[in-house]
Amino acid sequence: MNPSGLEALIEALRCLPGIGPKSAQRLAYHLMQHDRPGAARLGDAIQHALQAIRHCQRCNTFTELDICERCASPRRDASLLCVVETPVDMNMMEQTQAYQGLYYVLMGRISPLDGVGPRALAMDKLLARATDGMVREVILATNYTNEGEATAHYVMAMLQAHGINVTRIARGVPVGGELEFVDSGTLAQALRERRSVGAN
Repeated sequence: MNPSGLEALIEALRCLPGIGPKSAQRLAYHLMQHDRPGAARLGDAIQHALQAIRHCQRCNTFTELDICERCASPRRDASLLCVVETPVDMNMMEQTQAYQGLYYVLMGRISPLDGVGPRALAMDKLLARATDGMVREVILATNYTNEGEATAHYVMAMLQAHGINVTRIARGVPVGGELEFVDSGTLAQALRERRSVGAN
C-alpha cells in the first residue's frame, strides 16, 4: 500500500540532516496548513536545482556551468590548489579573504566505517587536476577529524608520489581565544606548531 501524500512528504523531509520524525511531521503540517505557496516554491526550487546544478569540471563544486565562476576567474592564483571536503568548507575558506587560489572539492572524506574509500571520492580526478602543469602547491584543508586526517594522509601520499608540493593548514588556538577555555588537545597542537617571531 502506497503511503498517503502527507506520509510521503514527512518521510521525504526526514532525509534532511538533523530532521527526525517529529521535526519532519511538524514541517510537513506547517507547509500544508500555513504555507502552501511556500511548499510550492520549495518543490519548484528543488526540482530546478536537480535539473540545473552539476559539478564543475575543474574543481568539482556545484555550479550551473561547465566551469564555475571561481575557476574561470583570471584573478585567481592558478598555482595554488586548496583541497576541501565540501562546498561549505570552500565557502568558509573564501570568507577568510586570505586565500586567492583555486579549489578542489572532494565531496566527502575517506570513511571506511561508512563504506567511503578513495575510489568513491574520485581521487584520480584530483590527481589529474593537481598535475595539470599549473599547480605548484596543494593545500590540504580537510577537517581535523579522524576521517579528515585519513583523507589528508591519503591525498598527501598520492600527490607527493608525483612530486607535488603539499602543505596542510595549521591548527591551534583560535583568534581571540583565551587559553583558559581552549581544550588541551588544541593547545598541545598549537605548541607543536609554534613558529619563530622576530622584529619587523
